[in-house]
Amino acid sequence: GLSGGIATGKSTVTKILQEQQFPVIDADLLVKRIYQESLTKEFIRETSPLAWVDNAIDFKILKEQFFSNSLLKEKIETFIYQRLPLVFKEEYQKLNSPSFIIYDTPLLFEKNLQKKVDSTVLVYAPRSVQIERLIKRDEISQELAEKILKQQIDIEEKKLKADYVLSNEGSVKELELKVRELI
Repeated sequence: GLSGGIATGKSTVTKILQEQQFPVIDADLLVKRIYQESLTKEFIRETSPLAWVDNAIDFKILKEQFFSNSLLKEKIETFIYQRLPLVFKEEYQKLNSPSFIIYDTPLLFEKNLQKKVDSTVLVYAPRSVQIERLIKRDEISQELAEKILKQQIDIEEKKLKADYVLSNEGSVKELELKVRELI
């Protein structure tokens, strides 16, 4: 199980692993696939009408609503997570039954999925770095960045739960060296 808080560099680690030909299933990509389904689009249109703009989901609006309304967050997560096992299985079958896989999932600890994997790797960056990266990457306010981080288990707590920690406070090149060392 590969995890990390938002804006810690987990996607960069996944890319490095994929370049090394490791079999990776990316939960974020699975969720994006689910959001493309007509059933999901209809669900969002009904559940969060403000996020339905020009016959499509406006993900910027949805993100703001999602992290500001705990009831809406729960409804959407339940809907998405009910569909995730099937999409996961489809993706696994495309990999032709490898002897192992790396499951890249940001909510590994939040959803108690660490029990379903043999070992856990956390991509770590301190909270201040996460906030800075999140504001820059997603072009959001510091207030929204902090709301998003409050929805996840604190990165320092995740660090204590992980079997391995890849610290990512430097350059991509430094992170790549740490990934190779872990491999």
